[in-house]
Formats: sequence, structure tokens, C-alpha cells
Amino acid sequence: MPLLTALGLGALAAAAPAAAQTTDAVTSARVLPGWRMADGTHMAAVELRLAPGWKTYWRAPGDLGIPPRFDWRGSDNLAGVDIRWPTPGLIQQGGDVAIGYHDVLVLPLHVLARDAGAGVTLKGTVDLGVCRDVCMPLTLALNADLPADAAARDGRIAAALADRPLTAAEAGVRAVSCTVSPGKNGQLNLRAVVTLPPTGAPETAIIEAGDPNLWIAQPSLQRRGDTLIAETRLSHGQGRAFALDRSKLRLTILGARQAVDIQGCPAG
Repeated sequence: MPLLTALGLGALAAAAPAAAQTTDAVTSARVLPGWRMADGTHMAAVELRLAPGWKTYWRAPGDLGIPPRFDWRGSDNLAGVDIRWPTPGLIQQGGDVAIGYHDVLVLPLHVLARDAGAGVTLKGTVDLGVCRDVCMPLTLALNADLPADAAARDGRIAAALADRPLTAAEAGVRAVSCTVSPGKNGQLNLRAVVTLPPTGAPETAIIEAGDPNLWIAQPSLQRRGDTLIAETRLSHGQGRAFALDRSKLRLTILGARQAVDIQGCPAG
């Protein structure tokens, strides 16, 4: 995967008008209203446009960065929002590697209405980190009406949905297992073994634990034919003892040809 391949998703023409835009010196944000689906849920998106040279981050930002955090508490007729993340890329920041996007990011939102027959008003904020030569946090306001009768599919949102990592089944993952052992200073060592055809060199792995209090080091990788081995260490952000829920472990493999999302890692 070339660096930052998930970028430029907003270049396609819109099928519907966008909501009011919030602009900052380095980025702008707006909601693309999208369309109501046959099951009564709604597909919308947040479009972020970053000034040249600026980057923002994925849900697991890597060595550096702040993942986007949404607050929709000002909304009406809203039961929930599920973010559908497009495939991110690698951001080189000095000697560190972060995970994220630049230029234009269209971030699909799968919206659940309390009353599926009525429109939804999205009103809230997004907190995100942006970086160029320096890094800083931003809070941007978001506001849009999602009509219940919206039917036209927005090509920008459709392209972002298509640019997701493959599931384990789609990618041909035949086996996955994790071994956990005690480490130094209360840390745990994690070794994940995945039977997966090569995704294209160079490959990078991101491991998430499903607990925001846990810190996970950037894994080291070895590939032996169709076997990929990722090794890392975990610790609690406040130095506490912790238990690891294997069902919540999530491995994302970023390769030059494709990305793969593997959820859950049983004992090996």
C-alpha cells in the first residue's frame, strides 16, 4: 500500500447537497447528508478537507496522534452512529510512524434513527488531531439534517465505503491465534500468528485491544510464506494490572495491495 492511499475520496461529484460547513485555518468539516436505506437506517458521512501538508488520524493513530472523537449529544431522533473507516495509510513523522489520512477524508456514518420513518438532525462536534510541522488538537462543529426521503446515493460516500479493509474471510485468512505471556514492569507480551497470503510488501500491522486505557507498541512483523507473525507488548496507561479480552483484539494488516481487518484472536 502506498503511503496514505485512503486519501482523495472526496474528489467524486456529489449526488446531494452538503450541509453547512465549519472551517478552521487548517481544515474544514461538513456532513454529507447521504441517503436513507431500505432497512430504515441512514448512510451519511463527515467530509474533512485538510490544508496542503496537514494530516489527521485513524481510529488507532499509531506512535503519535489523536484519533477523532465525535459527540452527537445535540442531535434529534438519533439512536446511534457507527463509523465505517476507510483504509488508512502510513504517515512518517520524523522517526515515528502514525496511521491516518491527508488532503480529503470522507468518513461514512451509519446512522440509526429512533423513529425510522422520520428525519434525523445530526448536531455535535468532532475532536481531532492534525499535524504538519507541529501537531495540535481541533474541535469542529457539525450540523446537518438527514431527510427520511433522501434516496440518491452520494458517490463520495459510496467510494469511501468501498475503500474499507477486507474482512478475514474475504482476504483468505485460514487461521489466527495469539499467545500472551508476562513481560517486564507489568506489561504483557503478545504474539499473533496469522495464516494469510501476502498482502504486498511492505506490510504493517496495527493491533487494538478494545480498551482505550491500554497502550500497545507498534508490532514487529515476520513473514514466512503464508504465515505472518506480529509481536508486541501491552501496558496499562496508568500502570495498573489488567486483563486482556481476546475477543476484542483487532488486527489490521496494511499491505501494498490490500488491507485486512481481523477481529478476535483466540489462544494459540
